[in-house]
Amino acid sequence: MPQDETDRPVTIYTVAKLAGVSISSVSRVLQGSAPASEATRQRVMKAVEQLGYSSLRGRANQLRQETHGFVTSSVVGPYYAELLASYLSVAGQNGVSVRPVVADTDPGRLVEQVVNLSGMVDGMAITHLTVPDEVVSFVASRIPVVVTGRNPIAGCDAIGVENGEPTRVLVKHLIGHGVRRPRFVGISETRDVRQRYSAYLEAVMEAGLDVPMAAFKVPAIEKFGMQVADEVLAEDDRCDALVCANDELAMSVMKALWRRGLRCPQDILITGFDDIMLSRYTTPGLTTVRQPIQALASTLAQRLHERITTGGAARESMTLTCEVVIRGSCGCPE
Repeated sequence: MPQDETDRPVTIYTVAKLAGVSISSVSRVLQGSAPASEATRQRVMKAVEQLGYSSLRGRANQLRQETHGFVTSSVVGPYYAELLASYLSVAGQNGVSVRPVVADTDPGRLVEQVVNLSGMVDGMAITHLTVPDEVVSFVASRIPVVVTGRNPIAGCDAIGVENGEPTRVLVKHLIGHGVRRPRFVGISETRDVRQRYSAYLEAVMEAGLDVPMAAFKVPAIEKFGMQVADEVLAEDDRCDALVCANDELAMSVMKALWRRGLRCPQDILITGFDDIMLSRYTTPGLTTVRQPIQALASTLAQRLHERITTGGAARESMTLTCEVVIRGSCGCPE
């Protein structure tokens, strides 16, 4: 076996690959949890010996399961919940354990948690709004790291989604419905939202509309929907469309406006971004941009697994495509 491979930690994948069997077969042989054929047992034991184990005793303990850290800014919102759930599902199917860390503590404590975790896992996936880039870089100097929703960081694989073009398509679609006073809803606190806001501005200017109205600068979470609704109703020259940073905020604003007597789409048009499951069940259905959340989670998990098992360097950034989904909140018939 090449020297660079023997220097890496032995995982259940290492043995399974060398033996040409599944990871479940390796587990059955080493732990005796279920019967295995003699041929399979011999192949697994031969692989174990080739990987440097001198005795059967303790092999199951020495052979450790691949473990990923997953650092996320939240598990409360529907987007984050689906991303984490999808990551856990993909990892579980591949025999990988996951240790999540949620950024719901003070920044100093979070940094300490992430740094400590980097010494206990084989690799780490890190989302936006968690730890600073310099902390990510430090972790990447110790173990393989993949990031999403962040600017590219040297030594890390960056997996993101397409934000600009689908947002431009969405805004142009609204303008095609006669919209002349759209407003963006959301604060540019993440790379994804900044890209969406920039694309929104470009589309408005390209359409030859007046100087874009100022954005409603609120975090893209449900509890700020009521505040946005109040500000919309307080306007002298009311906007005629809201381009929201995500579905969670869009649905919250829609409900808050409805409670105050402003109907969508009769009185105002509203769009979102993400296409979370609930967006298709609102009345009207939410026009939005479909993020491939499950594919994003799968790509993050697979890329990290490849980095861990091959010892390869970070590759070029990858951007997954998104799709505009037309429903009734933009004024189209359902």
